[in-house]
Amino acid sequence: MGFTDSQAEQIYDASSKLRRTSASKHALSTLTAMFVLGLNPSSVLKILEKCPELYTINELQLQQRIENMRKLGLVEDPDCACEDSKQMVLFLREKCQFTFQQVTDILRDSPAVILEDKEQLEYKFQYVYYRMGVKQADMVKSRLFRYTLEEVRCRHCFLERRGLYQTPDKKGQTMIINSKLDSILKIDLDTFLTDVANGSAEEYEVFQRLMAREWQEEEQRRGALKLIDDDDDDDEEEDEETSGKSAYRKRRKR
Repeated sequence: MGFTDSQAEQIYDASSKLRRTSASKHALSTLTAMFVLGLNPSSVLKILEKCPELYTINELQLQQRIENMRKLGLVEDPDCACEDSKQMVLFLREKCQFTFQQVTDILRDSPAVILEDKEQLEYKFQYVYYRMGVKQADMVKSRLFRYTLEEVRCRHCFLERRGLYQTPDKKGQTMIINSKLDSILKIDLDTFLTDVANGSAEEYEVFQRLMAREWQEEEQRRGALKLIDDDDDDDEEEDEETSGKSAYRKRRKR
């Protein structure tokens, strides 16, 4: 199959650890299906290292996952094969209210999103939606999911504290004209500072350090409140209609 001796040994060791399961029965069909996708031995090994459970699923299940990705128009990307794309599609559609076409665009443009923690992903979406007032279409246009939450928040907060960005009111209105999300994210830092923020690199560097400290303190507070939040989770799950901002509100608790 093209594996080196070392790679073959890694695969053998990994499948041997799962010998009590159906790994030995399905390992060959799993490897064959991945090679049919056009993946090279290194990519196959990378996938199996991240998701050893792929050794244990039967050929029909694996082919179904592959078909799900093809229906979405996804390229054959090693990161995407690590997880059932259907779960992420449902998450993006139900939790974030993206259309099917928007989900297709997101997964095609940012396949690594499938590997993201869903709680973190939901918080990033809700931050941009509620805090910045940006709708789904503009999120897709700006390729939001290519950027980390820290990158998004830092540029947004830098503009906000300079009086150049406002959170829209309930009617979606602001006293100033906010910059579009793609003009905030889809440009290099120098252009952002010069054309959008009207600031210097030195100012932004200092601001980044201050924000990093604030976020660290925020995470520490969240850790201290974790037990309380866990108790509240059961109540929140009972009311679907009031849980739209759950992930965002949890981090806003003080």
